[in-house]
Amino acid sequence: MKRHSPARRALLAAMAVLCGAAVPAMSAIAAEAFPSRPIRLIVPFTPGGTTDILARLVAQKAGEVLGQPMVVENRPGAGGNIGAEAAARSAADGYTLLMGTLGTQVTNQFIYPRMPYDSAKDFAPVTLVANSPNVLLVNGTLQANSIGELIALAKREPGKINYASTSTGGSPHLSGELLNMMAGVRMQHVPYKGAAPAMTDLLAGQVNLMFDNLPSALAQIQGGKIKALAVTGVKRASVLPSVPTVRESGLPDYEVNSWFGLLAPAGTPTERVRQLQQAVDKVLAMPDVRKRIQELGAEPGGEGSAAFAAQIKADTDKWSRVIRSAGIKAQ
Repeated sequence: MKRHSPARRALLAAMAVLCGAAVPAMSAIAAEAFPSRPIRLIVPFTPGGTTDILARLVAQKAGEVLGQPMVVENRPGAGGNIGAEAAARSAADGYTLLMGTLGTQVTNQFIYPRMPYDSAKDFAPVTLVANSPNVLLVNGTLQANSIGELIALAKREPGKINYASTSTGGSPHLSGELLNMMAGVRMQHVPYKGAAPAMTDLLAGQVNLMFDNLPSALAQIQGGKIKALAVTGVKRASVLPSVPTVRESGLPDYEVNSWFGLLAPAGTPTERVRQLQQAVDKVLAMPDVRKRIQELGAEPGGEGSAAFAAQIKADTDKWSRVIRSAGIKAQ
């Protein structure tokens, strides 16, 4: 029989104690009634944008379904990376969620030289909340009433036209870069920390045009304060039936869509992810919630964790090629 030294025996005993303590702790998390306190929902952009609008809509209703408040916390900066990192580094207990976007979960990893989190390994997808096209907006200072006129103007004055977006690497930014690439023009990108500050500068004439998620821009369009030249999806938006798509405006292969979905830190107990997914999918099936999302110009999600994970993977494959081809980098 092999005998261990006293030091070795002490080490083995300490390891046994630690392992024994870890099992009850993990079991306690799994067995604890969930949720028993408020849930934090991190929005990685400023208040007033589409990510924030959808997060607050879902949070209010999901809190009622779960029996505990879901509290929205805005953590903007670095194209959404600051808020996403905060979520990724939070305890994996189901009490912190992220309202992720195409930027935070797909494109940022190919644009920023150093990422503070791994979008594939550090998160567990919960469910998709909504899909939305983007919209190209202009103010009264730009003499262009169509995509064709904008392209002609950009070709006559290369580099002089600038466009705002909600962040570097988000789908509004990619909308502009894809237009540059496919139309053979060079418009300058001006990134902001969210839709609200970008819209303020567009209205003030500080930038020539802007790509934005349709839900956050809709009120300004309907109020006549800005003009929508085109939407970026494959078909016209039902809330803006007179506004053409970029495709039908001369670039038939053009398409960009935004999405917004809930994610938990990796390692969150599977049962808690399932409970959160079922609660949010129940909210997204409510007629009043679906109507509100559609009124904003988006389409409700609610297909569950597996479908959301598949969409993230498909978009990662697609946009990695586009970004590398266009040479897009964080500014």
